[in-house]
Amino acid sequence: MTKWKIACIQMDIAFGDVQKNFSVAKEQIDQAANFGAEIILLPELWTTGYDLTRLDDIADRDAQNSIEFLADCAREHRVTILGGSVANQKKDGVYNTFLAIDFNGNVIKQYDKLHLFQLMDEHKFLKPGKTDGHFPLHDISCAAFICYDIRFPEWIRKHTANGAEVLFVSAEWPLPRLAHWRALLISRAIENQAFVIACNRSGQDPNNVFAGHSMVIDPWGNVIAEAGEEEELLLVDISIGETSAIRKQIPVFQDRKTEFYY
Repeated sequence: MTKWKIACIQMDIAFGDVQKNFSVAKEQIDQAANFGAEIILLPELWTTGYDLTRLDDIADRDAQNSIEFLADCAREHRVTILGGSVANQKKDGVYNTFLAIDFNGNVIKQYDKLHLFQLMDEHKFLKPGKTDGHFPLHDISCAAFICYDIRFPEWIRKHTANGAEVLFVSAEWPLPRLAHWRALLISRAIENQAFVIACNRSGQDPNNVFAGHSMVIDPWGNVIAEAGEEEELLLVDISIGETSAIRKQIPVFQDRKTEFYY
């Protein structure tokens, strides 16, 4: 049975201060690696926070600085880094991009957030993605999602129906909707019979207070680790083989009637 030691870096993000956020992330990645983490997950927009009105000035051109930083950290510690998401300035606009970097420093996935959250004005400053979140990790099929994506069960199911066993979620989820965060993540784990590894931020910005409560949930829906509201390094071991065993026990995917769904 494949075992992974995973770390979620639940950090407070300095509003629009890219260099400070890089410095904090480096300290936390070093600490996670020293504790033996093999896979390290960061929160959403960890380089800039929701300083959306200044993205034209502070977004990372083709995510190159973020990729270089994460790749250096991955090679230094021989760990896989799922670099949350960053504000990624492309030719046609800014995207909210999830970055997955293997222990050799190679980019194994870039996923641009599909669902933009209008309550936080994302649609005014960001472009929606056009590709899925699938990526392989140590021969296990995984998928990346960003914050608001978890409110769309059909988007998650597209990935798990195609084999994803571990769902990684990076977020900046506000405190007033903490109950939704927990309920949605647990539901996504149960209905998809998949591990959910969710890293939220802590702290606040000029407009929001964030919930923290990064979580690791097994395919039964059991919360096997959960952070509080403050900054925290959440460390947990998971056994990937549980996914296939549970899917055999309750064959949800075999019993689907897709001809009636769409």
